[in-house]
Amino acid sequence: MVSVAITLGRSAPTSAPVSSCDSRLAAEPFALDAMPGLPAPAPEYGPGASVVDTAPAHTPVQQQIPERYRRMEADEVHARIRAAKDALGDAVVVLGHHYQRDEVIAHADVTGDSFLLARRSLERPEAKYVVFCGVHFMAETADLLTRPDQAVVLPNLAAGCSMADMADLDAVQDCWDQLEAAIGRPLDVPADGPGEDGLVEVVPVTYMNSSAAIKAFCGEHGGIVCTSSNATAVLEWAFARGRRVLFVPDQHLGRNTAKAMGVPAELMPLWDPRKPLGGNSAQALVDARVLLWRGWCSVHQRFTTAQIDAARAADPSVQVVVHPECPQDVVDAADQAGSTEFIIKAVAAAPAGSSLAIGTEINLVRRLADAHPDKTITCLDPVICPCSTMYRIHPGYLAWVLESLVEREAALAAGAPEAELGAVVNRVVVDDDVAVHARAALERMLAVVP
Repeated sequence: MVSVAITLGRSAPTSAPVSSCDSRLAAEPFALDAMPGLPAPAPEYGPGASVVDTAPAHTPVQQQIPERYRRMEADEVHARIRAAKDALGDAVVVLGHHYQRDEVIAHADVTGDSFLLARRSLERPEAKYVVFCGVHFMAETADLLTRPDQAVVLPNLAAGCSMADMADLDAVQDCWDQLEAAIGRPLDVPADGPGEDGLVEVVPVTYMNSSAAIKAFCGEHGGIVCTSSNATAVLEWAFARGRRVLFVPDQHLGRNTAKAMGVPAELMPLWDPRKPLGGNSAQALVDARVLLWRGWCSVHQRFTTAQIDAARAADPSVQVVVHPECPQDVVDAADQAGSTEFIIKAVAAAPAGSSLAIGTEINLVRRLADAHPDKTITCLDPVICPCSTMYRIHPGYLAWVLESLVEREAALAAGAPEAELGAVVNRVVVDDDVAVHARAALERMLAVVP
């Protein structure tokens, strides 16, 4: 295994490099893309935390971008990105997720978590192009929320999400059908109306980290979307309407949120889509309060209570702050748990001289360490392992899509008919029949938590 130096700001030790979880982190992601004209390779997420996860056959593949972008020195790539942004002006807005590498964040007009970025894109109505430096489900959400005449661009189409891929539409529909058979009546719109308590049998709730198709399924069946920051309010909304909640796809966020609301573990069965009845008895499904989909974030699942114990042994004053996508025992053992924005605020609020061990993606942890040199900020996971798919966004891809947009705008300015220019490069578009129901689920969330 190749040792890759990843430095955690001024507060991190610099005496030795930190071993990465995958030797290919030392290389660029270009080698993982398919060669033009050749059959696509077997899908994989690439180096990083989800390297051991199995990517589904439908995982998007990015064709090789022109060789000149793959051979450019870093200084030239960054200069070309800046020049392209200057040429496009207000016609483009670049969004950068917190988990992106620093050399991509450097060019972002707006940074944030997935939903904040999608919402912020609405604040740039003059932008013809929304370049989303994140992953596929984020670009889909931005497409759902932006105008039809705005094009959402994902610099590398292979930037998917292993968690989102753990719940595909066929599997969720099969789960729904099996639940309906086990419970013995329609789940969402019973023919004889809701039960005596006015509740439907199951309300589907999907985490933002899911495909547009899953959001649409929830929207069509009276369900809703949640984020890690508003999951409690959304579950309260769902419990007011249904006897049970089907929580997709992150079991840990669902379990941690419901546990904090007083739902006992025995009423939260895990649904394994590979097994009949999800691996449960029919009675367990009937008795359930929250049905948890067998899914997880490959980054946050790496954190353990042993890491927390080690951090406290090294520094008894350390404050442990983790994301609610971590396993329940990790969240229970931490001092604080909350969304990405919560973690950022918790670090900012800590007094100078504080020691904090953070359980979330390494690029954000490193950025927090750099931003707060008066505090000792470390990552709980000693094996530095970034998000595999966020890693796929490289400045070379950003330069490629931006310069493609510059060429497109120049051709339009010269009088070329737009229809002759073909599709916008790497545009992400949600089909209309999916979009209408997916927007319904998002709008319900916004009505609950504006």
